[in-house]
This record gives sequence, C-alpha cells and structure tokens, in this order.
Amino acid sequence: MNEEGKEQWSSKVGFILASAGAAVGLGAIWKLPYVTGMSGGGAFFLLFVLFTLLIGFPLLISEYIIGRGSGKEAVSAYKKLSKHPIWTWAGRIGVIGCFLLLSFYSVVGGWVLIYSVLSITGNVIGSGADYGTLFQTVTASPWITLLGVFLFTLLNSIVVSSGVKKGIERANKYLMPMLFLFFVILVVRALTLDGAMEGVRFFLAPDFSNITGEAILYALGQSFFSLAVGFSCMVTYSSYLEKDVSLPYSAGSVVGMNIFVSLLAGLAIFPVVFAFGYEPTEGPGLLFVVLPAVFSEIPFGSLFLSLFLFLFLFATLTSSFSLHEVIVAAYTEKAGRKRKSVAWITGAIVFIAAIPAALSSSLLQGWSLFGKNVFDATDYLVSNILLPTGSLLIALFIIHQMDKKLVKEEFLVSSNLSPTMYHIWRMIMTWIVPVIIVIVLCNLVGIFSV
Repeated sequence: MNEEGKEQWSSKVGFILASAGAAVGLGAIWKLPYVTGMSGGGAFFLLFVLFTLLIGFPLLISEYIIGRGSGKEAVSAYKKLSKHPIWTWAGRIGVIGCFLLLSFYSVVGGWVLIYSVLSITGNVIGSGADYGTLFQTVTASPWITLLGVFLFTLLNSIVVSSGVKKGIERANKYLMPMLFLFFVILVVRALTLDGAMEGVRFFLAPDFSNITGEAILYALGQSFFSLAVGFSCMVTYSSYLEKDVSLPYSAGSVVGMNIFVSLLAGLAIFPVVFAFGYEPTEGPGLLFVVLPAVFSEIPFGSLFLSLFLFLFLFATLTSSFSLHEVIVAAYTEKAGRKRKSVAWITGAIVFIAAIPAALSSSLLQGWSLFGKNVFDATDYLVSNILLPTGSLLIALFIIHQMDKKLVKEEFLVSSNLSPTMYHIWRMIMTWIVPVIIVIVLCNLVGIFSV
C-alpha cells in the first residue's frame, strides 16, 4: 500500500506521458540535432539509437523497478533497498547531477522562453535580421539571458511547489500530442525544400569514418540524457506509481516516443541546414537558427512558429520539472519539510547556480574550464561523466544489491511477459550495460582509446 497523502499518478497513460515529458524535451529536440551535426551525422545517430535500445531501455526499466519497489524518492530508495548505506550515494549523485543539469538546462529553457515572446511580437520572422545574428544577440545580452533563466526557474518553482499531478499530467495528455503533430508538419515542409535530400543523407546514412572515441562517448551520454536515466529521475517518478502498471511496457512506450521525436527532430533540422546553406556543426544555437528559417517559408509561418515554440517550451518545462522534482522530493521526504518552501528555495539556488552558464556568451565569455566555457563544461560534465557514472551505479545496484525476488516481481507484474524476458533483461543489465559503460569511461580518462 502507498503511504497516505503520497503523490500518485491518476492513470497509466498519465504516468507514461509524464515520463515521456521528462524524457522528450531538450535532449531529443534541441541537443540531439546539434550534437549529431558536430559528431558525424548518420553514424552518430545510429550509435545513439543502438545505445538507447541496448542500454537506455534496460536502465529505464531498472529505475522504474527501484522507484516502485521502494516507494521512495531517489536517495531514500537506495537506503531502503540495501543494507549498505554507501549505496545512498547513487541517489545523492543523482540529486547533485539533477541540480547541475538543471542549472544549464534553465539557460536553454530561458532561450526558448525569450524566443517564444519574441515570436509573438513579430521580432523573429519578419524582423529582417539574420537568424544567426539574432541568436547571438539574445545570448550575448546578460540581461535578456538572465531574465529568461529567472522566468524559467520561476515557472518551475510554481508548478513543482503545487505538485505535478493535476497540472503537468493533465497538460501532457493534450500538449505532447500537439507537439508531435507540429513536428510532423515541420518535417513535411523541410523535406520539400530544394537540397533537402542532402541533409537526409547526412542524418541517416552512416559514415563511420567520422566516428571518434569522443563521438561514441557523446552518443552514450546522449542516450542517457534523452531518456532522463542515470540521475534517478525515473526512480522518483515511478515511486508514485501503482502496481497495476507494467514497467517494461511503460519503458518501451517512453523509449519509442523518444526515438520517434529524435528522428523527427533530425528530419526537421538537417534538410533545412543543407537547403539554406547552414553548417551542421553550428552547435547549441542550431535549433534557434534553423526553426525560424523553416517557418519563414510556410504560410502563416509566424503564427506556426509561435505555437511550436510554446509547445517546445512546454516540453522543455516538463523535462525540467522532473529534475526539480528529484531535488525537492529528496529534501522533503528526508527532513519532513514542506514541499512549497523546498521547491521555492531550490528554484532560487538553481537560478544563482545558472548565472555563470547564462553569462558564458557575454560577460564570462573569456572564462574556461578544461578548454570549454562554463555552459559547455557543465554540459560535458553532466552528460558524459556524471550520467554514465550514475547509470553504472544503478546497474550494479539492481543486480548485486536489490532483492532478486522483488526485482523479478516488479518486472513481471501486470505485464504478461514470460520469465524468459526477465532473464534476458537481467543478463543485459549484468554483463552488457556495465561493460559498455566501463569501456566508454576508460576511453574518456585515456586508459585506452576506442
């Protein structure tokens, strides 16, 4: 039985869409296109899909099992399920990682919010400005960037302080399908442009001569980032879940939606990149440069751009809500503090922590960490070091620490799957997932090169 007064999802669909909302956001729509562009195109995307299916999918099931099996948030879940207190660090690393991720995620969320406002006022399409120059103007202004971050963290604090069931779950049922619909419209228009097929070939035709060890690491990190696994976000979300929901089927639905959106994002972006003569290696601003160019070619493009940006903003917010929720749930349950006060304090601290990343393209442009600006360094630390490390700890925990009977029960309940499927999943989590993660991490620290 669930603890009295504990948050609960109202339905299976609500949980799946909330999980998809946590996963389908900046990872699939913003980050994947530009990382793919910088990492060789089709070969990188193929590696991303393979990592998502072979590693991300089993890990997502694992986080679901830990969360529902314990009924606790990220830190308390590991404490309850293991006799060894050191494993609580798997949850603590998740909370720290969520905080760091949210600190630079809020910067991009602020960009989306600012662009949403600019599109309504007609200052994106029809402004007469070069779209690349417009993006540089927005990111180079300390006040505009900080205002965006402030408003984004404010929205997070308002929603998370009130709970996510009535607001986010209900809104996901309508807005996520609308996001898919607008993406399809965008893809259809992009594919009809002259020169579009060159972009499709770049995105879908693998050329492994462009793949490096670092690109493999990026593909692995992207598979974690886009599914929100590794930081125990899904441990917290699934702790609110009833026993009548199949965890493998729920995970499969989320993975399928995420890969589908990632495919749509690439098909919407790269045909336009090549048709309009942009460079696929443009980086984090790729989406903000290409989207206006596409919509400028569509009748009522300004209206469609405004609608799409607001839907993209919602997808960005639902992802950030899950990060915010992990932090809030950890401190609320641990110390018995009130949700509202913890949510607002967390929002304030995240805003302060986000300032260096927000100013990376303006006042702090000269600052660098390991040869990267603050924004890129935080992104690299989170996506390519902390996420794989957290995922490795989760894999080791569920196989070597968690009660096998409970794991099997959570995997099979309400799923109608045969025990053979459970044993296949367990074999993957025992041998394939940790070995691949260790190989990639060893390559990162230079023990050997891939």
